Amino acid sequence: MTKLEIKDLHVSVANPDVNADPIQILKGVDLTIESGQTHAIMGPNGSGKSTLSYAIAGHPKYQVISGSITLDGENVLEMSVDERARAGLFLAMQYPVEVSGVSMSNFLRTAATAVRGEAPKLRHWVKEVKTSMNELEISPEFAERSVNEGFSGGEKKRHEILQLGLLKPKIAILDETDSGLDVDALRVVSEGVNRYKERENGGLLLITHYTRILRYIEPDFVHVFINGRIEESGGKELAEELDANGYDRFTASKSPAGA
Repeated sequence: MTKLEIKDLHVSVANPDVNADPIQILKGVDLTIESGQTHAIMGPNGSGKSTLSYAIAGHPKYQVISGSITLDGENVLEMSVDERARAGLFLAMQYPVEVSGVSMSNFLRTAATAVRGEAPKLRHWVKEVKTSMNELEISPEFAERSVNEGFSGGEKKRHEILQLGLLKPKIAILDETDSGLDVDALRVVSEGVNRYKERENGGLLLITHYTRILRYIEPDFVHVFINGRIEESGGKELAEELDANGYDRFTASKSPAGA
């Protein structure tokens, strides 16, 4: 049983005005995610959802002011980005980056080697990758293309989920994985996420604006994120309320926290 615990987390980001103080984005986040659980975080633009994902992953742009993040009792904040990945944390980004000159096949095997501690045996690895690509309806030719270079938005998201399935993390953070996906791509990506959860009993933190992905990936917990903190938590019925009524009852008299 794996447990990711976030306690009273406060995070800031550098102010574009170098003479001004940093801008505080997160203002006391408390959240616990365990193996096999799916937590959905929903909130309007500027509420701090993506900042939470980047702080967990260790993005250098985001400075933790106070609070703690632990994974199975180990201090995540003392780990480098690659140490966090090896410990079992995974982030699927809203805007996956392109890596020119590095093929998907080399990238995936290098990443798997780093996470697993040894290089996968080639014969088994080729079969593993082929099976995963077929499940995600990814054409074999993509294996030799540069990472995300020239990929459509849907293709990039499928490759993020391909990494998820191959790297088998303990806790996966999916930052607006549904953005920019058509109906077919959303179905395929969601099925990939559900396969990961079933096979690995992984914990999921799903960050989204909309409820449509929650029709495919059923959440155990839904959290409303407003102004840098969790304002309310509940079950799937809370997401249905948000779909019907929006965030008005949560945003009244609240000011935005940031990106």
